[in-house]
Amino acid sequence: MISPSVTYPGLTKRLPVGTQPNEPDVYYPNCPRNFTRIVPSDEIQGAVAARWSEQLGAHNVYVLDDTEVYGQGIASFYARNAQLAGLTVIGGPESMDPKSTDYRALAQKIRASGADLVFWGGSCENNGAKLWQDLRATLAPSVKLMGPDGIYGPCFLSGAGPAAEGTFVTFPGIPAVSLTGRGASWYSTYKQRFGAEPWSYTAYGYEAARVAINAIERAGRKDRVAIRDALFATRDYDGVLGHWSFGDTGDTSLTTTSGRQVRDGAFDDAHAVTLQ
Repeated sequence: MISPSVTYPGLTKRLPVGTQPNEPDVYYPNCPRNFTRIVPSDEIQGAVAARWSEQLGAHNVYVLDDTEVYGQGIASFYARNAQLAGLTVIGGPESMDPKSTDYRALAQKIRASGADLVFWGGSCENNGAKLWQDLRATLAPSVKLMGPDGIYGPCFLSGAGPAAEGTFVTFPGIPAVSLTGRGASWYSTYKQRFGAEPWSYTAYGYEAARVAINAIERAGRKDRVAIRDALFATRDYDGVLGHWSFGDTGDTSLTTTSGRQVRDGAFDDAHAVTLQ
């Protein structure tokens, strides 16, 4: 299996926070590893989001999550690294009810805490848009709102409406418009052929398909084990994302994460920043 977008670390590694004690071994009972990913995992995204918060001038942060594995994981990575970055975690990580119809009481609590930035670990489908509306309606305009790639999509923009404006969003990679070399050529061809901007993970999906074909060709036969082994042996692959390799865990060597703001109702990828 090759994923262009799954970032949960527990599928490939065990970490001090953000993963379960039986991971990742529980996913590979009596069998070799068979999962790979093109994108960096969430301990990287959470760490750079925390450092970016400090660079944006935040001091006191409130950390929320949507109760799910992805959201809780990235929120815990953010909170841990926020402290390392010199920020004060003034609240959380705290889980919100993703089925609630009203987050104003939560927003009032955050306002009383004195937080100057709120980080939410979660995905748009878990009521992030409504949370944003209530946070923005309650908090001072100077309070920054930040989320991970789980809100980097059209459902967040359409759901949150004007409340999305100014939101800071991280992504475990770089936007297609910023790709160089083979990636820049791919981006130009995509725009010409489809007349639209690629979705956030489109280039990563393309790369996943190409590296799968490459592994099949190197295996040279219709054998699942041989193809899996060839895939895990991918080293210094020259693709649209640059030169990269798979490690023994199935993780990519790519670590670049980017950040952007919502401006004029859209994700401003043209002015995305590279985060380290």
